[in-house]
Amino acid sequence: MTETLILRELLAAEPGWVSGGAIAAKIGVSRVSVWHQMEKLRAQGFEFEALPARGYRLSGRPRMLHAGLVEAQLKVRRKAFSLMILDDVDSTNDECARQLAAGRATPFAVLARRQSRGRGRFGRVWHSEANGNLYSSFAFRPRIAPERMQTFTLWMGVTVCELVSKFLPVPPRIKWPNDIVFDGRKAGGMLTEARVDADQIQDLVFGLGLNVNSPPSVWPSDLGRRAVSLSEVAGAPVDLNRLTAALIGRVLLAYERFIEGEHVGTFAELWNKHDVLRGREVTLVQGGRRRRGRVLGVDDVGSLLLRDDHGRTRGFRAGEVTIEKGG
Repeated sequence: MTETLILRELLAAEPGWVSGGAIAAKIGVSRVSVWHQMEKLRAQGFEFEALPARGYRLSGRPRMLHAGLVEAQLKVRRKAFSLMILDDVDSTNDECARQLAAGRATPFAVLARRQSRGRGRFGRVWHSEANGNLYSSFAFRPRIAPERMQTFTLWMGVTVCELVSKFLPVPPRIKWPNDIVFDGRKAGGMLTEARVDADQIQDLVFGLGLNVNSPPSVWPSDLGRRAVSLSEVAGAPVDLNRLTAALIGRVLLAYERFIEGEHVGTFAELWNKHDVLRGREVTLVQGGRRRRGRVLGVDDVGSLLLRDDHGRTRGFRAGEVTIEKGG
């Protein structure tokens, strides 16, 4: 795509200049074509400085998701990988499922500026307005046994935490099994869904929602007390397109490491680094039963290890966890 190639040249030259002729020669189009494409980019929210003897310099970028800008900043590329960025969708996970059913080649990612029916665990609503946040899903066809996927969401969670920590002064933590948090407030959530046929996972969708640049004023009052955006933690807007490009590369690499079993040596270390529950007194609700205890971490299959008041330790594969006051 011409706009992606032009943006790649401008980004590579930052903070310097690049001539229209050099861009045209590099990507194999005319200088007039470059000029026309630059005008289209201006209309999409880009700002450029232009000098006759020096060429162009990128001076401003759109704050909302821009497909060409994300593509231009991708550093990790995979064969057959494709990207869709939509203005509005019911759910990026659901769109991935539809694309998989239609036979689209994997891996691919679906991103949206807004979701009308975004959801989290247990079908809960994920507030997904067009306010500078990231709503994303990644689709794969792993063709592996379901039991091999038991720690997949946890592995992807610590992978996301590692990446986000490079954009912020304070590292995020992960709350078992799928919440990304800062000081008890939720900044993101993950939802993994799979289709199993003949004892193999045929289709796998990993969904991730991140509150990136939404101001607290746009959330419902009850949500504002429990949620936080990355920009609020950073004290400044976060470059959404740069973050998205970095996230895509990291997710694709993490998936490959997981499928090849290369994650095993580092998973426990990363989980302990980001685990917000370890050593805390919590209440776990599972199937209507409430269990209290101290969290010891997770085991090799991703179960939450809980030690009760009698010193007995049990692992739980599912449940809702609340940290006790003073715990």
